[in-house]
Amino acid sequence: MSTYRLRIAALTLTVLAGLALPAAPAHATASETRIDLGAEPGTIVIKTAERKLYLVTDTDRALVYDIAVGKPSEQWFGKSWVSKKREAPTWTPTPSMREKNPRLPQSVAPGPNNPLGERAINLGWGAYRIHGTNKPQSIGSAASAGCFRMRNGDVKDLFERVHVGAEVRVLR
Repeated sequence: MSTYRLRIAALTLTVLAGLALPAAPAHATASETRIDLGAEPGTIVIKTAERKLYLVTDTDRALVYDIAVGKPSEQWFGKSWVSKKREAPTWTPTPSMREKNPRLPQSVAPGPNNPLGERAINLGWGAYRIHGTNKPQSIGSAASAGCFRMRNGDVKDLFERVHVGAEVRVLR
């Protein structure tokens, strides 16, 4: 077989192998930083103006993740707690979302079209969550209906580190 044909065959196999293999999973982008947030280890502190979520790991250290926050008219501040953790969540629009957009589906099953991404961490008794996203380009913006969006790799990392009952503080 000629060198040309060998190169074409190798290229064809490479392309076909790339199509047959699933995409590599997104990895967490969190980094540890020195910061005193005045909170116990395990506490989540969200600074909306910074578009950052901090998971306190020690008295002066935290993992920091980039996030998207609520639109200015949808932002909230205060204390809550992690009330539930869900893998591969189903998204159901809230009544207020449905009022604003009656064409929304009843629900969206887990998968690439789900706005909650691959994990959801429910906060308190309400409809607010820390969750993944099917729109990673929104990270760093004020784009949600009050929830906190993370890259799927980041929310999967946080999901494994945080426990139900953990305190959540949302600051300006």
